[in-house]
Order: sequence, then structure tokens, then C-alpha cells
Amino acid sequence: MSLIYFDNSATTSVYPEVLQTMNEVYTKYYGNPSSLHKLGNEADKLLQKARETIGGTLGIPDYCIYFTSGGTESNNWAVKGVARANKRRGDRIITTKTEHPSVLECFKYLETEGFSPCFFDVDSNGLVNPDEAVEKVDDKTILFSFILVNNETGAIQKAGEIIRKVRLKNPKTIIHIDAVQAYGKIPVSLPRLDADLMSLSSHKIHGPKGCGALYIKKNTHIIPIMHGGGQENKYRSGTENLPAICGFSKAAEIIHDRMEENRRRVTEIKNTVLQGLREEFGDRFHVNSPEDAYEGILNIAFPRVKAQVLMHHLETRNIIVSTGSACSSRKNVQSHVLTAMNLSKERTEGAIRLSFSGMNTVDEAVEFVQAVREIVPEIRY
Repeated sequence: MSLIYFDNSATTSVYPEVLQTMNEVYTKYYGNPSSLHKLGNEADKLLQKARETIGGTLGIPDYCIYFTSGGTESNNWAVKGVARANKRRGDRIITTKTEHPSVLECFKYLETEGFSPCFFDVDSNGLVNPDEAVEKVDDKTILFSFILVNNETGAIQKAGEIIRKVRLKNPKTIIHIDAVQAYGKIPVSLPRLDADLMSLSSHKIHGPKGCGALYIKKNTHIIPIMHGGGQENKYRSGTENLPAICGFSKAAEIIHDRMEENRRRVTEIKNTVLQGLREEFGDRFHVNSPEDAYEGILNIAFPRVKAQVLMHHLETRNIIVSTGSACSSRKNVQSHVLTAMNLSKERTEGAIRLSFSGMNTVDEAVEFVQAVREIVPEIRY
């Protein structure tokens, strides 16, 4: 049986063109971008070209892009770097209860350094109420961080409205967006959003693992968390992973060219899954993702069915799904995202996440539905 991979929010397969690009860099442009000789200069030119490409997809200057080892480092740097740099101005840092662990754990850790983290609620769709959120902002608020597309449900926050209202309440509050699950999948324009920082990751868009970026708006007060040789304009030390960065750049170029096509495809796949499940189960299953979520993520649950049991039965048929965030799935705990949405125990315990990409097909969706039709009646307790 061919593999059906519906776990693209955890990671994606690498585009063939990305592999070709990386292989060329590994074999031909292997110089250190900081070296002053010919090989170093050639590598540096590729590094700057990649920076221009990523910046161009966001509509911002290339000098605002800083390469990192991935989304987790970008989030850590944004949260810790801003908090520590602005501590004299205030100690209040704000985020939501449905963030990725790489943001939530930073907030919890910063409490040990004397900061006052605030975790505000979301509604049953996983969405922030901008009016309620801005009430938490005061004159000591130095950081407001939120995820743009939730990695478990696909909920898309009203970023523009949130940012406008925070700016009105306290113009000095620095705003960070975790766009790891949004970048390359929905249109993201930084000039329109006016955020101060934005985290990106390569392996979520068919690029290599171990590479990401942080957008830092000019004049944003932030300090490094990596110290050493002063690479990345003295902000992020460590020899740049040039093959991965060039692969990331190539993936960004491809996925932005295919964005509309990909969204049409994942929408068709999602609708095929939902239609098939409704025909078979009627209202005897739950959709945990909001109706206007990003089309490539679908969180569903079946009453009296354990999520891990269903996941492993599907795997025996070469169908790969997940029970939530890959960063938390091995901990065997209930989803903090679904819990924060105040969903019933039945909907949280039975929740599986399907995440699609433009490399999936409708035929795979039909095969998934058929498998679920056969499996669910057998494993209900």
C-alpha cells in the first residue's frame, strides 16, 4: 500500500527542487559565509540572496530577516530577547493559552526571572476576542505574543484587529506573531499587519529541518540569546547553515508560487473528508476546528473512540495522522489547545488531527474515509 501522509503540520516531505538546491550548495558553495576568500564571498552572496527571497515573500526588506535553527529558536529569541531587553520598562508579558509549547514554556520560564506572564482565554473556536485581549494590556506591558494559525485546529486569529487595538492601548508594546503554521499557506503581509517580530520555519513548507527565521522590525529593542562570533549582524551567532537556508529559500519560493493552487487542493480534500464522514456517521462525530479555520488543518473526534487507538489502527493501513502537536504527542497528555477551548472530554480524548498539503490528493481523502468507516465501529468502547 502507498503511504497516505496527513500529518503535514508536524513536518512535510522536502520538494525535489529543494534537495537539488541543497546538494549544489553542499558540493559547490561549501565556504563559510564569514570567510573573506573567494569561497566565502560566493557563500555570502547565496546567503544574502536567500534573505532577499524570504523578505520578498513577506513584503519587507531583506535586512529584517535573521536565520535561525527553526521555529522553536525563533520563538525563544523573540520572547526572551524582547522581555530581557525591555525589563526596565515593564514586566508584563501577554500571550494566549493555545500557543505552541515553544512560546508557552518561554513565558513560564520568564516568570522565574521576575516577569509577570498573562495567559488569556480563547473562545470555543480557539479565537481571541480582540476587545478582551486588549483589556489585559497596561502601561507595563512590554510584549504581546500570539500564534497566527493554530497548529492543532487551524484557527486563524484576527491578527490585524488585535494588533491595531494593542497599538492604541500601548504603542510601546512589542508584538510578536508565531507564523510557523501560516507562512506559505495563507497570505501574510508584514507591512499590512505591522507586527514587530514574526517566527518562520522551513520544514513546515517542504524545506529542510533545522532551519527557520525571525523577522525583526527595524528599531525593535531585542537582545541576542546566542552569543559567539557575531553572525547575522551580531544578533545570532553561529556559522550559518547555508545549505539549509538555501533550501528554505527555495521552498519558500515554490510554495508561494503554488499557494492558491495548494489552498484549492487542500480545501477539496478537507471537504471530501467531511462529506464522507457525515454520510457515514451523521452527527455522531465532532469537528473541533472552526468553520473558517485554515483549510489544511482538520481536527475531528469520534465519541467513545480513543485518539491513539484510532491513530495506530490507521497506521496499519499506511495512513498517517496525529493526535495533536508533534512536540507534545509523546507526553500522552490531553491537548492544552482543546482544553483551553473548553471542549468536552469526549472531544478532547478522541481528537485526531489531519493536516494536508498540496502534495496530497482527493483519492487519499476517500481512502481515509473508507478506513475510518471500517475501523471506528470496531474500536468503540
